[in-house]
Amino acid sequence: MSRTKERIRETTLQYRKNLGQNFIYDEELLEALVRDAGVAKDEDVLEIGPGAGSLTKPLCRAAHRVLSLELDERLIPLLNAFMAGQDNFTLVQGDAMTADLRAVTGDLRTPFAVVANIPYYITTPLITRLLSSDLPLSRLALMVQKEVAGKILSRPGGEGWGPLAVRCQYFCEPYLAREVPAACFTPAPKVDSAFVVMPVRKEPAVRVRDEKAFFRIVTAAFALRRKTMANGLTASLHLEREEARALMEKAGLDPKVRGEELTIAQLGALADAWTES
Repeated sequence: MSRTKERIRETTLQYRKNLGQNFIYDEELLEALVRDAGVAKDEDVLEIGPGAGSLTKPLCRAAHRVLSLELDERLIPLLNAFMAGQDNFTLVQGDAMTADLRAVTGDLRTPFAVVANIPYYITTPLITRLLSSDLPLSRLALMVQKEVAGKILSRPGGEGWGPLAVRCQYFCEPYLAREVPAACFTPAPKVDSAFVVMPVRKEPAVRVRDEKAFFRIVTAAFALRRKTMANGLTASLHLEREEARALMEKAGLDPKVRGEELTIAQLGALADAWTES
């Protein structure tokens, strides 16, 4: 049994299912995850959801500095005790979904990496928040459900191609670092996981005139799956059918094409056509 797991047992701490607490204690796996994340010795890291600190120590060994943001106040004294004497570690109690992340990370070297074994129920909103935050990020390295990893890495026309994939691939160049079976966690979740690394692009995948307009078009593209993109535009942007068809033709697209078949470049062209109109 790992030392971290022994510490948890000694405190009689009960895992909170409502917070999605599933911890990893395999020390070889934890070291491998830090290597997968590509953390450099001169780089700072924001760790979201350190839990019992099992990943935090190897992160501190690899990075210049680690700032951990933990929601569960019960874990704060445990983490402080475990990380005592680690001079490149800072712990903040707070919710990654509501905290002022720019203020929290204000003292970190930039760009910094985000590493997280996050509760699966906030995966999509947290990724959306991080990538929409204008934080100076070098990469995201996230433990997610295997199914969600498939969506992040999906391609146009694929079953998982949707708003999450478009957002991740617009801002980043994601790849699968490794699959992690459910048995590696305590308590074991009902599904397998995957560690996905997403280096942030210096420039988005496509240049668009208006980024907000682009993501409205993305929403429209997947609002009515199995329907044509023209139908999606009609429903989401409150356009007349002929207006939607004209917009598609202006972007050089067949009005009969389905939204889930469009590439990021095609979605960008459609957004620019809408902005110009």
